[in-house]
Parts: sequence; structure tokens; C-alpha cells
Amino acid sequence: MLAKIWNGEGFYKMEKKKKKVKVIKIDVEKCNGCRACEVICSAFHANPKYSSNNPGRSRIRVHFDPLRNIYVPVLASHYTPAECAGRNTYILDQVEHDECSFCGASCPSRELFKEPDSSLPLKCDMCEDDPPQEKPLCVQWCIDDALTYEEREEEVEEEVKLDEMEIGLESLVERYGLQKVIDTVVRMSKKS
Repeated sequence: MLAKIWNGEGFYKMEKKKKKVKVIKIDVEKCNGCRACEVICSAFHANPKYSSNNPGRSRIRVHFDPLRNIYVPVLASHYTPAECAGRNTYILDQVEHDECSFCGASCPSRELFKEPDSSLPLKCDMCEDDPPQEKPLCVQWCIDDALTYEEREEEVEEEVKLDEMEIGLESLVERYGLQKVIDTVVRMSKKS
């Protein structure tokens, strides 16, 4: 039996599919704060490519905690039209951090991860290009292997829109059974 869902525009069914997931893993302990990742990212996203270097165009930012002497690379993620509901603070080794320091979202409350000229939100695109890169440039340029790239397949549920014929056939199969529907279609095709 298929799960049919009405979303206001049409019927959908949920189908499990394999999806390639690309991930950049960050090892904070290995990051030395060289910011090579920021430089190559901003150069790659300049227009035309590699024509300038504006850190504001970088889809990765390295934050520094001077008290702990650690660097934390943060990747640009999704855009959110509203600010976070909470302003949580985290204490790590007796040092207070607000959650914005570790957030990759582009939101109205800060200028981080916004295009400097247009204020449009930025998102890491894994340096998708034609021809495609073997791995994102920030990973390639990371001299201490603080950034590593991983591809894996995951099974995800995906919505597939059903047309009217599929909806009708599924209803008939649910009501009368598959074999009875097949027998009827065969009998009807002989009449034509």
C-alpha cells in the first residue's frame, strides 16, 4: 500500500531513494587559523573566477577563541528569513560563546554569510563547477587536514507527484486488488 499525501497542490507519494550526500568534516583540533580556506573560497566565487579576493564572499569563516587558542571553521548553510527564537549561550572551558558564533545560517540579525554587494544570502555549494572538482577547494587547500571531504549514499524519502491516472489506478488496486484490476484491463483491451 502506498502512502498518498495531499499537500494542497496535488497528491504525492513517499518513495525511498538513494541520495549522494556530500559532507565537509571539520576537525577543530587540527585547524591552525591560516584562513587559506577563506581565501580560496572567496577567489573561486569572485566574478570572474579568481579575479579578486574579498573575504565577504567566502562560504567558510574561521572564528578564533583567543582564550582557548582554537580556531573554529564554520560553513555557510541555509538562509532563514527570521532570527533565532533563542539567544542561547554555551560555556566551553569557562568561556561564554553565543550560538551565532557556531551558526552557518544567513539571517536578518547579522551580516555574516551575505554577499557584500547585494546582501543576498550565501551557501556552501561544494565548489560545484564545470568540470566538477574532485573535492571542494577549501579541503584541497587545507594544509593541516582540518577539513576533510566525504561522499556517502543515504536512503531518503522523497516526494513523487502522482498524476490523475496513477491516483485512480492506486485507488482501484486498494479497493479491488491488483489481479482484479489487471484482469479488467486485459478484458477491456480485447474489446478494443
